[in-house]
Amino acid sequence: MNGRASVGVCEDDDEVRGVVRDALRNEGLEVRLTTNGADAVTAFTAEPPDILVLDIGLPDADGRDVCQALRARGVTAPVLFLTARDALPDRLSGFHAGGDDYLTKPFALAELLVRVHALLKRTPTADTITNVPGLTLDPKTHSLITGDTAVPLTPTEFRLLAALAAQPGENVRRAALIAAAWPDGAIVHDNTLDAYLARLRRKLRANDIPATIVTARGIGYRLS
Repeated sequence: MNGRASVGVCEDDDEVRGVVRDALRNEGLEVRLTTNGADAVTAFTAEPPDILVLDIGLPDADGRDVCQALRARGVTAPVLFLTARDALPDRLSGFHAGGDDYLTKPFALAELLVRVHALLKRTPTADTITNVPGLTLDPKTHSLITGDTAVPLTPTEFRLLAALAAQPGENVRRAALIAAAWPDGAIVHDNTLDAYLARLRRKLRANDIPATIVTARGIGYRLS
């Protein structure tokens, strides 16, 4: 490494990717490029950058699910989402997925650079989150990977498990889990959330995964 701050970019549009790459490099930043969610999870887990710029509309996955998968694997770098959707529910879902900022296309490069530099100033330390042994999430297939086995999850199950795995050993409030897993404004009853967590528990046990979902009474749940 040469001491420069690094930016991981995941953008499938060739023109946008090239323009963003050149602008960031002109700022003296090291840029690493990917074009799909699967490659982003692999590359940025193996060597986390200082900041991530993720397109939400990727060809193989939703960028928000990619963000959650990276968070579940211990990647704490701030995330700036790029998207063509600017409705409030879309912006909120990005934040609930673990994003830190949101930029709507088309955007001015000057604004992108200002936001990137602002996020770099509050880059967290690398040991903020630890990985959960035996638990790997694939946003492309919404699967839980254990050994050579892929355990299918529904998109809601995937987002719930990713939200818990992003804070292993910590109690995650029920409201935070609902916000991470369901669209903003969705009416989700307590027993609905409990039923989903019960299904996840069964899938963990059935596949001999050591991680356990524990009920924190009056608060929410935690992954231990």
